[in-house]
Amino acid sequence: METPRPPVAERRPKTTEVHGETRVDDYEWLREKGSPDVTAYLEAENSYTQERTEHLSGLRQQIFDEVKARTLETDLSVPTRNRGHWYYGRSFEGREYGASCRVPVRGEDDWTPPTPAADSSPDEPALEGEELLLDMNALAEGHEFFSLGGSSISPDGTKLAYSTDVVGDERYTIRVRDLGTGELLADEIVGAIGGATWDREGVHLYYTTVDDSWRADKIWRHRMGTAQADDALVHHEQDARFWVGVGRSRSDRFLMIAAGSKTTSEYRFFDADSPMAGFQVFCARVEGLEYSLDHAVIGGQDRFLVMHNHTWPDFELGVAPIAPSGPDQWQPLVPHDASVRLEDVDAFAGHLVVHQRSEGLTQLRILELGGTGVTDDYLLEFDEEIYTVGSGGNPNFHQPTVRLGYTSMAIPSSVYDYDVRTRELTLLRRTPVLGGFDPADYEEHRLWAPTEDGERVPISVVCRRGAHGTDDEPTPIPVLLYGYGAYETSIDPYFSVARLSLLDRGAGFAIAHVRGGGEMGRRWYDEGKLFHKQNSFSDFAACARHLIATGWTTPGRLVAEGASAGGLLMGAAANQAPQLFGGVVAGVPFVDILTTMLDATLPLTVTEYDEWGNPEHDPSVHTYIRGYAPYDNVVALDYPPILAETSLNDTRVLYVEPAKWIAKLRATATGRQDFLLRTEMSAGHGGVSGRYKSWHDRAFSLAWILDRMGLADTTPDPAPGPAPAGPA
Repeated sequence: METPRPPVAERRPKTTEVHGETRVDDYEWLREKGSPDVTAYLEAENSYTQERTEHLSGLRQQIFDEVKARTLETDLSVPTRNRGHWYYGRSFEGREYGASCRVPVRGEDDWTPPTPAADSSPDEPALEGEELLLDMNALAEGHEFFSLGGSSISPDGTKLAYSTDVVGDERYTIRVRDLGTGELLADEIVGAIGGATWDREGVHLYYTTVDDSWRADKIWRHRMGTAQADDALVHHEQDARFWVGVGRSRSDRFLMIAAGSKTTSEYRFFDADSPMAGFQVFCARVEGLEYSLDHAVIGGQDRFLVMHNHTWPDFELGVAPIAPSGPDQWQPLVPHDASVRLEDVDAFAGHLVVHQRSEGLTQLRILELGGTGVTDDYLLEFDEEIYTVGSGGNPNFHQPTVRLGYTSMAIPSSVYDYDVRTRELTLLRRTPVLGGFDPADYEEHRLWAPTEDGERVPISVVCRRGAHGTDDEPTPIPVLLYGYGAYETSIDPYFSVARLSLLDRGAGFAIAHVRGGGEMGRRWYDEGKLFHKQNSFSDFAACARHLIATGWTTPGRLVAEGASAGGLLMGAAANQAPQLFGGVVAGVPFVDILTTMLDATLPLTVTEYDEWGNPEHDPSVHTYIRGYAPYDNVVALDYPPILAETSLNDTRVLYVEPAKWIAKLRATATGRQDFLLRTEMSAGHGGVSGRYKSWHDRAFSLAWILDRMGLADTTPDPAPGPAPAGPA
């Protein structure tokens, strides 16, 4: 059978000169989205990718079937109490999207979530008194893409504001449903980013819109029953490095408008108890000062909680009066600790929950409050070597419990309630994994990879128990190494049902916690951005070398994967250390960073200057980025096989970046030249919508990865059986 021939992108040289440096780009014409030539090229690439991977179609279907067999398709989330109702989500077998529902609270002091009947079916209420709020499957009907941007219940519980995107460009339409009648109100807000926030009275909605460069720059106030054209502009952020957002404090007393760049914060607060004062600036922006703001009652007095880096780079938690103030008035509540990075705080009437991390692991810290202030301060303890914990779903200021989520690479997502009064931690639910799954069948490890500059980079690893032998007598196995390393975003250990299709075929999965992320504190981030960005790439290569040197894997069976800014990491790894990898998967990859950062009209460019630098104005930045940009540094090397995946409607990383990259690789690389481009023609940055579509999408990538590892013909151990009918 004749081997399919790859598409060849026409060379149409475009020459530019910046800071005296000449640059010739043969494929910039691919930026003309919607033109016949570009559409034809992307479709040709999709056809070629389909032909080249046709031999994996059976494996793709098998992986999809495995994910489906392991998933309880008709299911119910743990209900969350918000004032007088318990709210929860439902999923249904055979439906791409779920539904949101609620039932009344049984009693004022009832903080134990109700459990559904074991035999409830999709067409029956799961709980007595169930009220259907949103049927996402119905909302998605007739659309190739659907995303719920957010939903918000009015304070009196009578109205639901929700936002939807049916294109994938993350521009949402907000609608409001009357929960008494079930009818949609006439109010409609288009072009919003995310969801909406109610004021305390439930009369107004606050929402955010973006400018032409997709920067969130305006906060609006919409009065119910009026047209969007009459909405009041509450705040317009003029500094192009800053973006804005709006929210309401858990106590309901304050509305907050947050403005932030990558390095600087500024908050405005509106006190519902003193509405005539309007929005006030809490602390005017000072370059380099980052802070967040919340409301608490400490020692019987109303106070602002301020998480800030004024004194130390890894932040401390201070308290301030309910008034505009500066750092000199913020009194320490949780002082700085050099070994701890404070990240966030949740305020409740009787306690505070501090989110922090130490030695690369997340932690939850409880501060109990009494009549005189903080009466106790302690950490919640967990046994696993690596894990991720965080609080969420805690909308009530006066609730005595803390809802928290917990997971590891072997333990499915778990929901707990921690009762601060009794200090009891109760497991409410662990996501069911069907087909004989047992966490004890897997082992997790924290490794530390040495770097040439003396750092130790953490690696989180999981595999089937005993698959890699022992430390004394290791057995090399195929490994998928994932990386990100940007924006101080931490890729903490997490569980994945789809990943079991790798692990049960004998592969391992590892996360390289490289610099540029936030796993090891602010220093870790600072040393992986701007003129230190090369550390991210060197760290990833160091992690790969460590896995090879310690007998975990071999270069031919080590596959690298990353998405978005992690796709930049993949492109740099392919250029700088191609010999370490048997394959590279780059999702929505930011590989043409120099072109993007030179164009201030593109989405997000200006707000990214503090992360990458401004190559248009600073020659040294231009030279530095050009030195590592994956697209600019494609050379005549024997690259490993590369699968690049993108979406036509992606606003964050435009499809043109991977399209140009693959075209240049084909024209330049030597050796195998095994490069594939797959473009979703009706999706955005997050890929396809709908869970079954998402499973098929991930099955495509995993089948390609298994093929690179030499495991395409391997039977999983154990093979999951068919899923039982009905809920567990």
